[in-house]
Amino acid sequence: MSEESRQPGGDRFPPTRRSVIEAVRSIDAEEREGALEAVCAAYWKPVYKYVRWRWNRPANDAQDLTQGFFAELLERELLEKFDARKSRLRTYLRLCVDSFVMNEDKAGRRQKRGGNIPHVALDFTAAEEELGATAIDPAKIASPESLEEFFEKEWVRSLFALAVEDLRKLCEERDRARTFRLFEAYDLEGNEKSSYEQLGKEFGISVTDVTNALAWARREFRKLALDRLRELCGSEEEFHREARGAFGWDAK
Repeated sequence: MSEESRQPGGDRFPPTRRSVIEAVRSIDAEEREGALEAVCAAYWKPVYKYVRWRWNRPANDAQDLTQGFFAELLERELLEKFDARKSRLRTYLRLCVDSFVMNEDKAGRRQKRGGNIPHVALDFTAAEEELGATAIDPAKIASPESLEEFFEKEWVRSLFALAVEDLRKLCEERDRARTFRLFEAYDLEGNEKSSYEQLGKEFGISVTDVTNALAWARREFRKLALDRLRELCGSEEEFHREARGAFGWDAK
């Protein structure tokens, strides 16, 4: 029996995550902490890169400011103050970052508060490498549209990375490690010379098995990415708008 025909647990998908905006207002402390973790996981890289670019801060200062911002997000309960009727969550957070950096500059504070970010590993080295590979036009640095576009692109990149990791874990749980390796080789590494036939030979399976595995992986990846997106939107309307605008998908 091939790996593609074994589906422990079937294709049943975990229930959709509750929106962080709802969860952060919960009376349950664990649910509130989980909401903060979700926001930190999706937004810490965009925030770090934004501080580096928009505020032209050296890496060490940007790291401290990023950690300090998320500590303040918790301490001042900024998520609870968000109004989904007025803006998108990412726009609200970006403006909060601007306000935070300006206030830190006025106060002359540089506190290392990374320990206050629960259970989220911040790989600043990887973020710095990604930022170094990003083409930025200095002439557009002061443009509000450019700032919003930059922050959105980094947010989408972060969200997709989280969905890829979710897919990897799902494949491990369902004994489909080979499926993830196929997805990784064909869809993530972007080798234009690769083909289903070549992958079949490399993995010792038929072209049909390659086709079925990739179809399953792409379907599950889409579900996972949309689930992450829904969790980070303030309303159902925003979720559908973001799915079409940022991802080019119709959310169903």
